[in-house]
Amino acid sequence: MKKEEIICTIDHTLLKQDATWDQIRDLCIEGMENGVASVCIPPSFVKQAAEFAGEKLPICTVIGFPNGYQTSMIKVLEAAQAVKNGADEIDMVINIGWVRERRYDDILKEINEVKEACNGKLLKVIIETCLLTEEEKIALCDVVSRSKAEFIKTSTGFAGGGATLADIQLFKKYVTGDTKIKAAGGIKSVSDAEAFLAAGADRLGTSSLLAMLKQEG
Repeated sequence: MKKEEIICTIDHTLLKQDATWDQIRDLCIEGMENGVASVCIPPSFVKQAAEFAGEKLPICTVIGFPNGYQTSMIKVLEAAQAVKNGADEIDMVINIGWVRERRYDDILKEINEVKEACNGKLLKVIIETCLLTEEEKIALCDVVSRSKAEFIKTSTGFAGGGATLADIQLFKKYVTGDTKIKAAGGIKSVSDAEAFLAAGADRLGTSSLLAMLKQEG
């Protein structure tokens, strides 16, 4: 797979708690220079990043992050403010407790409420696969496919595990309609990225892949 084909799928990510504006600015510069799909950054930096990058780079941010147990109202308000500040894409975390209780109708409702707050911007739904059973993952493939969100996403990277090849293969088998797939976390090499994309991922959330690709030349 050509390097450029991988780079254009990357959500170039910096979500560490101690991230600074200087680091976010450098991330944006790298993103613009290399043609990534987006930069994924904390909500507090969205306005600065959008003003800095202008139309040259999509800005992605996270909602209900990383635990997903905020109320639906707060997630909706977070999403609306992020879009107002210039976010082009929203990655939201679902309520894992609701999954445990099989409150799938509530999860669907919350996703659609957040999507409405996105005002036409792209929505990716993080289901945190490392915390779920296979049965729960399959159920959530159905929920997200029936929702108005564009993507199902594996992980936050903050729950002790990231995407696995088996997760992407399962998503590819069970998502329906136009639902796309984002693998996040667990991408430790260029060969990992190629395998995820070959298995059906449309986006790769990663903080290190771009540097690895540049090292390969």
